Amino acid sequence: MLVNNLEQLQRASREGYAIPAINTQGGNYDIIRAICVAAEEMRSPVILAHYVACGEYSGHDWFVQVAKWCADRVSVPVSIHLDHGATFDICMEALDLGFTSVMIDGSTLPVAENAALTQRVVDVAHKSGVPVEAEIGELQRLDSTGAVLENKNIADPEQVKEFLSLCSPDTLAIGIGNAHGYYRGKPDIHLDVLEAVRKFCSLPLVLHGCTGMDEGIIRKAVKELGIAKINFGTEIRWKYIEHLEEGLRTDHQGHSWKVSRFASNALVEDVKHIITLSGSEGKA
Repeated sequence: MLVNNLEQLQRASREGYAIPAINTQGGNYDIIRAICVAAEEMRSPVILAHYVACGEYSGHDWFVQVAKWCADRVSVPVSIHLDHGATFDICMEALDLGFTSVMIDGSTLPVAENAALTQRVVDVAHKSGVPVEAEIGELQRLDSTGAVLENKNIADPEQVKEFLSLCSPDTLAIGIGNAHGYYRGKPDIHLDVLEAVRKFCSLPLVLHGCTGMDEGIIRKAVKELGIAKINFGTEIRWKYIEHLEEGLRTDHQGHSWKVSRFASNALVEDVKHIITLSGSEGKA
């Protein structure tokens, strides 16, 4: 069932689990189906995430329609979330299309400008009852080998405090050395930043870049430090391709839907692992 995820995230933060947010590659039915099937089987809330660049092929409206169609066919809470909306306009488009959650990512901006942009989105989104995720501390970007594409920015807790004094998002992602893409070697994740922020911030927190991160670190961040949403994109998109390749080696008789079904069914198990990691099983 399609929901607004704020109450779910607040409960997760209080009770020491997280809700998985999984990138759907622009509304890929096989991926969305796998997420919803796994969530239903494990009685877990889930978040179907849409990264703007992934909508280039099919369109943002396609993602919304496929996500809603699948959400309506399960009994667990499913929300549809704009991930890393970089501008006010893309967030407004997402609201018009029916997203039930949006992220405004002004993390590349100075604190005051980021806060002003965030609050501008909050003011509009809240009129429609849609929660807003903000980000401070720009995430590192990695290429396919794990090489750094952009400098990381580990957030300063004092800047986080300043940011929150200037705007009122519903959830907050904080740069702590995490990254998008596959890590090269062991990432240097600064949980001490989360510990410091937790002393003055009770908002549900969000951990991006979980693919390849040490699972012990993720569990600690979830159980002890208020991380209520964990994001996976890279792992799922590559697992999906691997399953498609395996499906092409099966007896599909030239039927593309059989290859898709094979890949989707295999991906269910990968999503179940993420649900287990998040601690959200049985929380629906």
